[in-house]
Amino acid sequence: MKIVFATHNANKLEEVRKLLPKEIQLLSLDDIGCSEDIPETGKTLEENAKIKADYVTQGYGLDCFSDDTGLLVDALQGAPGVYSARYAGEQKSAQGNMVKILSELNGNGNRNAYFKTVIHLNLQNHSYVFEGIVNGQITEEQHGSGGFGYDPIFKPEGFEQTFGELPMETKNSISHRARAVQKLVDFLKNQSS
Repeated sequence: MKIVFATHNANKLEEVRKLLPKEIQLLSLDDIGCSEDIPETGKTLEENAKIKADYVTQGYGLDCFSDDTGLLVDALQGAPGVYSARYAGEQKSAQGNMVKILSELNGNGNRNAYFKTVIHLNLQNHSYVFEGIVNGQITEEQHGSGGFGYDPIFKPEGFEQTFGELPMETKNSISHRARAVQKLVDFLKNQSS
């Protein structure tokens, strides 16, 4: 089975590719010759994931899935949420985003937050949605250089290390994306059997 993952992000592509069984060939936007950045104009993670998957399915005639992920911080009323990638500006600086969050939470005792990934799948003229959530805390400062995005300031529930410090295998087994992708993989396995 061939399926497109609507992303240009090599880190996300590799993370998901490791979770998929060998019989599913994962193609990126670059693999299908789609070089444009698909506009994310939705007001929710669900809307953005659908927009990106529909763009590929309608424009290229291919089965596709897309994800959108957000960090939702309790003390910031769910921000940055759908604006997670560009929270500190359109330049999409992970470092700038982390600095902004840490600054906004400075002195705030409520560090509760969660990552949420929504996957929208277009497969054989049907649409499906899968979701993964991991709860945790925003740390006081950055720890670790692994992962990407907010990983160095997010400590998942039940762990003493941030996503930026945890080995990739550990992160892949517990992350929001891993949880959503596992639901997608289970679904695809059932479709192909």
